[in-house]
Amino acid sequence: MNDTATTYAVTDPASGEVLATFPTITDEELRRAITTADETHTTWSRSTGVADRAALLHRVAELYRERREDLATTIVREMAKPIDQAYGEVDFCADIYDYYADHAEEFLADQPITLAAGSAGSAFIRKSSVGVLLGIMPWNFPAYQIARFAGPNLVIGNTVLLKHAPQCPESALAIEQVFRDAGFPEGAYTNVFATNDQVADVIADARVQGVSLTGSARAGAAVAEIAGRNLTKVVLELGGSDPFVLLSTDDLDAVVESAVATRLEGNGQVCNAAKRFLVADHLYDDFLAKFTAAMSAVEPTDPSVPGAELGPLSSPTAADRLEAQLAAAVAQGATVVTGGERRGNAFTPTVLTGVTVDNDAYREEFFGPVAAVYRVADEDAAVELANDTPFGLGSYLFTTDAEQALRVADRIEAGMVYVNIVGADSPELPFGGVKASGFGRELGPMGADEFVNKKLVRIG
Repeated sequence: MNDTATTYAVTDPASGEVLATFPTITDEELRRAITTADETHTTWSRSTGVADRAALLHRVAELYRERREDLATTIVREMAKPIDQAYGEVDFCADIYDYYADHAEEFLADQPITLAAGSAGSAFIRKSSVGVLLGIMPWNFPAYQIARFAGPNLVIGNTVLLKHAPQCPESALAIEQVFRDAGFPEGAYTNVFATNDQVADVIADARVQGVSLTGSARAGAAVAEIAGRNLTKVVLELGGSDPFVLLSTDDLDAVVESAVATRLEGNGQVCNAAKRFLVADHLYDDFLAKFTAAMSAVEPTDPSVPGAELGPLSSPTAADRLEAQLAAAVAQGATVVTGGERRGNAFTPTVLTGVTVDNDAYREEFFGPVAAVYRVADEDAAVELANDTPFGLGSYLFTTDAEQALRVADRIEAGMVYVNIVGADSPELPFGGVKASGFGRELGPMGADEFVNKKLVRIG
């Protein structure tokens, strides 16, 4: 993590024009931020009850709803998410904060242990905060990623240092202001515009008890290495090349609609979106024709206009990367059935076929509106192809056979399997992956169980 020239700036994704810049934090300011977070954990976190912290989190949810327009508009300005999706992201954040506030006492309740026969006394697990945590968050969900990390940990009593993506500084500051206005004390939630080198120093600080990163496998490996050297717990949510497995259906049009929706969400820049479409032989030709037509019907437009389905990629760099990736895939034998046209920093929705095992694209993640479609002979072939990837984040399975659904779900190597549904994330559902997609879970009860001291109390 040797990037001392990190620049926090709002850059127009369409034009590349820098709209605003923000200074990085000084080393002394960062040391003070860690100190304050540690002191706040020692004082405020331990002197307040869970009900008090839950009330503050409910207030955060209220403020998200009150500031919905400003927060969503900022998301669009920073990373070009279509405005309707940005509204949905802000709404989801409010629901997450309410969820953890509503269930805080349940999640932190003592857990009795049944002792072995003949043992006298009792035992239970008591959960408590561990201290200062560092969150390292990406640009593709400027508000949601923070909510699923900060929500459970603040209600537990941990204090949070948040290092946002350099291209989302206005979202970072707006969210920090929400926590202040909700009544959280100084040091409970602190935004830090840190460089990568400074992040390494934070992870190495003995007062920092955990780090959560959502980002690339490369960034995850770097953070995990530093955390390992310093015995700091880490949760990683990394990339994904999620399979969309279609084995049978009685409504192909609805399946195609779901396929387009999951592939184009966030301009194709969502970690757990379907990216590889594995279609049973008897459905392949019809699916490919309908999917190609539906993808071709979507045009890149101004993401700030209600109703927009697809905007530009998040930055000129992201567009350059996708353009090079597509060119390499075609050079190595893939066929572009539709799309593949770059318009500024936007791309027309793209469908690839003929991606063979010797093509680099076979094991890569396309972070943009690109779908690879594969023909599979049967269930076994679909499972084999679904699992033939370094990643294991999410997956999607469409079948009319209930027994097959459970059987295939058991066989898919992923942290999540969605059967006959897409876009079904919810605050109570745990989110995370396996293999190169990381480890640990966020959201749901599991999200409140990552950074806690599960202390055994044994009474004789």
